[in-house]
Amino acid sequence: ILGPSRYRLLWGRYYSRSAVLWNNDHKGMKMTQVEIPALDRLDGNDTTVFAGSSGEFPCLQKFAPGPEPHYDQLHSGYQVFHYDQTFKLRYGILPKIQLAYETWGTLNQQKSNAILLQTGLSPSSHAKSSDANPRPGWWEDFIGPGKPLDTNRFFIICTNVLGGCYGSTGPSAINPITDAHYATTFPIVTVPDMVKAQFLLVEHLGIDKLHAAVGSSMGGMQSLATAVSFPDRVDKVVSISGCVKPTPTAIALRYLQRRVLMTDPNWNNGYYYDGTFPKRGMKLAREIGTIGYRSGPEWEIRFGHKKRTEEPTFCPQFEIEEYIEHQGEKFALTFDPNSLLYLSKAIDIFDLEEGYPSMIDAMKRITCPTLVIGVKTDILFPVKQQFEIADLLVKAGNKKVTYYELNSIFGHDTFLLDINNVGAAVKGHLESQQL
Repeated sequence: ILGPSRYRLLWGRYYSRSAVLWNNDHKGMKMTQVEIPALDRLDGNDTTVFAGSSGEFPCLQKFAPGPEPHYDQLHSGYQVFHYDQTFKLRYGILPKIQLAYETWGTLNQQKSNAILLQTGLSPSSHAKSSDANPRPGWWEDFIGPGKPLDTNRFFIICTNVLGGCYGSTGPSAINPITDAHYATTFPIVTVPDMVKAQFLLVEHLGIDKLHAAVGSSMGGMQSLATAVSFPDRVDKVVSISGCVKPTPTAIALRYLQRRVLMTDPNWNNGYYYDGTFPKRGMKLAREIGTIGYRSGPEWEIRFGHKKRTEEPTFCPQFEIEEYIEHQGEKFALTFDPNSLLYLSKAIDIFDLEEGYPSMIDAMKRITCPTLVIGVKTDILFPVKQQFEIADLLVKAGNKKVTYYELNSIFGHDTFLLDINNVGAAVKGHLESQQL
C-alpha cells in the first residue's frame, strides 16, 4: 500500500535521468527527487524497476523544415491562355486569369473533334507525354494513337483548373492589383467556375462545340457541370467516379485535411509564400486523403498485417503505416497548400442542383449520350453516387445513358490504373456514332 509518505517505483525501464514524484495529500505540495538507476547499475535482484519505451520518435524528424517546395517548377511544356478581362466567379471577381493547358492530336478542319479532359483535384495539365515535356503524364496510357482517347481521331485538351498551382491562376499567383500573392484573399472557387474558365479557352481555340467532356473524380463533376452549363456545346459526356454532390463522409475527410493543414503554425493564415512552408500540415493532410483514394481490398492483398519490425513503436511499424507516411512525404512539397484548401472546398460545396428548381430540372439539361462509371470499392465517391447520376438522367428523360459498375480492388484510384475496363468503356463511348 502506498501511503502519503511512502513511494514505490512501479516503472521498469531504467533511465539515468531523474524523476520527480509528489504528494499532495498535505497542505501545499511536497516534492521528492528520485534517482532512477541506469541499466548498467542494476543487479538482478531489484524488483522495483520499470521497463518501458525509449521515448524516441525518429519519424517526427520528417516534419522538420526541409527543402523548399517545388510545385511551381514541376511542370513545363504547357501553353498559357491569358484572359485579360475581369472574371466573375460565384463568390468573387478576379481582375484577370490565365489557364495552363496542353493538347494532343490534331484539330480537324471543322473543329468538331475536340475532347476536353477534366482533372481531379491534384493533377496538372500534363496528362500525356509530348515533345515539349517527355515525362509520362497522369493519364499516359489512356491517350495516344489507338488508345481510349485516340489522338488519330481526336484533339485532346487538358487544363490545370482555376485555383490550381501548375500554371493556372490560383492562390499562389500574383494579384496584379496588390503585386503580392493572392494567398487566402483568393475568392472561393466552384466547379462551375472552373468549367466557365475552360470554355473561355475553348472559344479562344475557335471550337464551337466539343465532341466530348471527359472527367474523373472532381473531373467527373466538371463533366456533368459542363453539360448542365453548356448543353448545346458538348456532344458527349463521360463521368468517372463523380457525383452530383458529395457525401457527408467525404466532406468530413476533406474537412480534416484542411484542418490539419490550417493548424500548422507555418500555414500562417495562408501567407507562407515568403516564409516557412507548412510541410507538417501538408504531409498529414495527404496521409488522411490517401485513406480515401485507395481501398480496403487492395490494402488487404498488398499489406495485410505485415510489419516492418516486430518491436512495437508509435512510428510506422506496419507496412500500411509506412505506405501512408511515404504518400504524405512524397506529396507534401509538390502541391500548393492553399490550392489544396480551395479545390477540396470546391468539391465539398458542389451541388449540381444549385440554380435550378430541383436536381431533375438540372439533369434535364443533359440530353447528350452520357457514360457513367463507378467502382464498387470506392469509399470516397461510393458507387451509389454514380448509380444515382445514371438514374437521375434516365428519370430526367435522357435515353442515351450507359452505366458501368466496376469491381476493381483499387478504389477511387481505379480511373488511373484500370486501363482495360475504364479504357475500353471510354473508347467505346467516344467512338460510338450515337448522338
